[in-house]
Amino acid sequence: MARSKEFEEKEVLDKAMRLFWEQGYEKTSMTELVEHMGIHRRSLYDTFGDKHNLFLKAMDRFDDKISAALAGGVKGSKTASEALQFIFGFMIDGDEDSPAGCLMVNSAVELAARDVEVDNKSTKSFTTAEHLLREIILWGQRDGEFTSTYDAEELAEYLHNVWIGLRVMARTSASKEKLHRITHMSMKLLEE
Repeated sequence: MARSKEFEEKEVLDKAMRLFWEQGYEKTSMTELVEHMGIHRRSLYDTFGDKHNLFLKAMDRFDDKISAALAGGVKGSKTASEALQFIFGFMIDGDEDSPAGCLMVNSAVELAARDVEVDNKSTKSFTTAEHLLREIILWGQRDGEFTSTYDAEELAEYLHNVWIGLRVMARTSASKEKLHRITHMSMKLLEE
């Protein structure tokens, strides 16, 4: 008779995601994962496969959670400017209980050059982010909040670059005031 799982899969996946987010893929050992996730090594392998597969699932979980949070914040915004301010604020401050930075950005920097699956997941996530930014920019251009001098696609690519930079700088000792100044300048460029 097969034993039933004694853990909630999403809950332990969230724990693995957080550890990978804090430490990166290479630095995180299977022993640390087992201890941090609070499950037996055999259960980890039976449920998630190897470390690499667990990491890929953690990336998917991160992408789903962040996408949902961003979509909710954008949907609740009354203006395109407010939507972008929400996104930039989220990039700088994140969730109260989350590590600084971004698992997707960290993973791309650490592994994308040598891991096709990580590169594909990162690139897909970045493309989705640019699409979201493009839609917000088009909204702002239609409503006269943002300049129409520049193509929305190009502005989205530019703002995504700012987004990535903010996520990287959020992991450093850079002050939040500095990061907010960067977002303020980016917003000014849109309003010209």
